[in-house]
Amino acid sequence: MTSLICTLQDHRDDVNWCAFSGSLFATCSGDKTLRMYNTRDFSELPFSPLSGHGYGVHCCRFSACGQFLASCSTDATTMVWSTVTGEIEAVLQHPGRSPVRICALSPDSAHLVSGASDGTLALWDFPSKQLRRTGAVSDTTMVACSFSPCSQVFMTGSTYGDLRLWDLDMNQLHAEKNAHDLGVTCCTFAPSILSGGQVVQFRLASCGQDSLLKIWTINKFISGGYKMQLLHTLTGQSAPVLSCAYSSDGQLLVSGSVDKTVTVYDAKNAVLLYTLNQHERYVTACCFSPTSPLIATGSMDKTVNIWRLEDGCSDRGGKSLPDASDLTSSEERTSAGRSKLLGGDWSEGDVSAWLVEEGLEGLVDKFRANNIDGTELLSLTKETLASELHIESVGLRSKLLRKVEELKSDSVCSGIPDEFLCPITRELMREPVIAADGYSYEREAIDSWINTKNRSSPMTNLPLLTTLLTPNRTLKMAIGRWKTNH
Repeated sequence: MTSLICTLQDHRDDVNWCAFSGSLFATCSGDKTLRMYNTRDFSELPFSPLSGHGYGVHCCRFSACGQFLASCSTDATTMVWSTVTGEIEAVLQHPGRSPVRICALSPDSAHLVSGASDGTLALWDFPSKQLRRTGAVSDTTMVACSFSPCSQVFMTGSTYGDLRLWDLDMNQLHAEKNAHDLGVTCCTFAPSILSGGQVVQFRLASCGQDSLLKIWTINKFISGGYKMQLLHTLTGQSAPVLSCAYSSDGQLLVSGSVDKTVTVYDAKNAVLLYTLNQHERYVTACCFSPTSPLIATGSMDKTVNIWRLEDGCSDRGGKSLPDASDLTSSEERTSAGRSKLLGGDWSEGDVSAWLVEEGLEGLVDKFRANNIDGTELLSLTKETLASELHIESVGLRSKLLRKVEELKSDSVCSGIPDEFLCPITRELMREPVIAADGYSYEREAIDSWINTKNRSSPMTNLPLLTTLLTPNRTLKMAIGRWKTNH
């Protein structure tokens, strides 16, 4: 199930787009501004709103590292903002000075594409902010754009109803001319890459004025050719579908519609999971958080709703927001509730409560000041206690480490399902990610493997076509449920 945890009501006009990074959330509006929030509690940042565009802002996107935010506007510019200071880093004037309706950043943050009302496209080198290539589709308006997870190709959609695949030299690789009757409104690549034999496969979702949400497969052959094929047509909404987005693991798909609803699908099986009814006007924007089970939806009612996907997990580490009806701090949770979690999953509040229970309340303030959560607690050593936490008493350090060792022993689990174990370390995964070979690994382990094993797959020993790693949120949620029950 899902729960509405907060509503943001800061914009004075239609909300046109919303986007998450790891720790930030951004929105843009017809009121000419962008707004930025901290995802911990959705408080607005001190330098928000961002003002600089002369007309309504249609789209905003974070760079992969979250350091920059790109936005585009009817004023014919794409602006790049610093997410640290809120300052404008660059103003990219679109060729021909036509209103810019869409922009997209490649996953590797090497390129930015902007699309305009006159059908033109501009490909920018993002690090240097220099124009690299231009292209165009006549007699249409560019309204949708998304880069593939490998960053080497991108898809555009227009009011003409076509989807077109481009490479970085602005060559058209494929054109699906009747993808959506009456026009495309949004398109987005799934984050995963499927590979096998002589074919690399991508998934793409698109939506349009025909009230349909479609899932496509795009096959890239070793010869260099591409083939696009319709896989599923989803009919869960009764009016034009204006926006769509994949979850960071590619397992879920969300869409917003003129019928004021938000739908959430199992993307793999094309099954409708939830229909959310909260907005009072058209739902124009939607996105998933890459780090928490959160969905954001924006609307012409000038609001943004933040939803949490309920998966039966405990609130581990305070990294996902609690229900609106249960806004208690982690310190207020009972010892029994905390005991259901492995020590490494404790929040800072859990650690503080544990210190009090163990008669170490004198260390609470010091641990809080240094943001010691469960993971940090289990990794403490005599050296870090002395040099970094400045605990001078030898006896106190020894007592603390003895309690930590007991905690580690209590946290040992048996009978772990094999699919929850990293194939490399054979340990329970905390941050599972999907590699290009289709297998899931602990992020740190596969990162190390790729850096030292010449980009071969640990499971197949074949070359990895890309080093891109996609968070496997579905697996992480399953592991969370298992840990809660054990």
